[in-house]
Amino acid sequence: MQSLLLDFLKVTESAAVAALPWVGSGDKIAADGAATNAMRENLNKMKMHSTIVIGEGEIDEAPMLYIGEKLGMGGSHEVDIAVDPIEGTTPTVNGQGNAITVIAAAPKGTLLHAPDMYMKKIAVGPRAKGKIDLDAPIEDNMKAVAKANGKEITELNVFIQDRPRHKEYIDRIRETGAKVRLFNDGDVIYATATCIERSGVDIFLGIGGAPEGVLGAAAIRSLGGEMQAKLLPRNNDEIRRCKAMGITNLEGVLTIDDLVSSDDCMFVATGITDNLIIDGIETEYSNFITHSILVNGREKQVRYVKSTYPIKQPF
Repeated sequence: MQSLLLDFLKVTESAAVAALPWVGSGDKIAADGAATNAMRENLNKMKMHSTIVIGEGEIDEAPMLYIGEKLGMGGSHEVDIAVDPIEGTTPTVNGQGNAITVIAAAPKGTLLHAPDMYMKKIAVGPRAKGKIDLDAPIEDNMKAVAKANGKEITELNVFIQDRPRHKEYIDRIRETGAKVRLFNDGDVIYATATCIERSGVDIFLGIGGAPEGVLGAAAIRSLGGEMQAKLLPRNNDEIRRCKAMGITNLEGVLTIDDLVSSDDCMFVATGITDNLIIDGIETEYSNFITHSILVNGREKQVRYVKSTYPIKQPF
C-alpha cells in the first residue's frame, strides 16, 4: 500500500485543482463533476485493482464515483477505496473555507461498506484512545477525555456541526463549562483534527454522514486515535440497504476496527479552500500551489506536502 501513496496524492491534487474554477460559482453539480472526473481519470492510471466502497452520495444528485465501480490498470494491489471528490461542496461554491478533496484506501475487505445515511460519531486523539464510549452520557466521555488529555473539563474544546439535531448535545456540553466549537461543513476535517494536537480539537461529536465517518476513521486509525459510531437508518429502505452491504447489527456500536480493520491503510487530502488541517490552493504567477496531508497507517506519521502545478490556461 505504501507504494501507492504518491499516486493517491496526485489523485487528490488533480481533483482539487479541477474544482478550483468553481469556487464561489454557486454551481454544486459542476464543481463536483469536475472534481469527480479528474479523480476518476487519475485513479484509472494507477497500477492496482481497486473497488469504490464509499462513493458519491445519492442525496447530492451529483456525478458519481459509484459504489462497486472498478478502477485502475491492474497489478498486484487489491484495494478498497473511499472517496469524496469534494468534502464541503457548499463552502466550495460559496467561496468559503472548509473544502477538501479526500481519499482513503486499504487492502480489499478492510473498509466498512457504509451506505449513504446518518451515523452518530465520536472521535478523539491518541491520548484519549480507549477512554470513550458512544453509549455513555456525553458528560462521562468529557470527564474521561479531560483526564486523558491533562485538562479540566472547562478547558475542553468539543467540535460539533451546527445543526438543530445537535441542540441537546450543545446545551449539555455547555452546562459542564466546556467550550462548544460549532462548524457548518467538514465532518472529515474535524474528525481528523482530533489527532493533530496543534488543532486544539479534543472531541469530535455528532450525527453526520456514514461515508464521511469511514473517511475520517481511516485518518484516525492511521494517527492512533479512536472513533466509535452507530448507523441510524430512518426507514425500512435504509435498513434494507444496510443488510445488503452486510451490516446486520444496527443497534451495536461500530469500533475503529469495524470501520477500518487494517493498519495498512492511508488517508490523503488536498485543500481546495483553507481549513483547520491544511491550506487551500494558492495561485502564484503562472502556477497553482496545492497543500496536502498524507497519513500512512503503518508508520503512524503525518506528512504535509506542498506542490506546484503550472496553470495551463487562465480561469
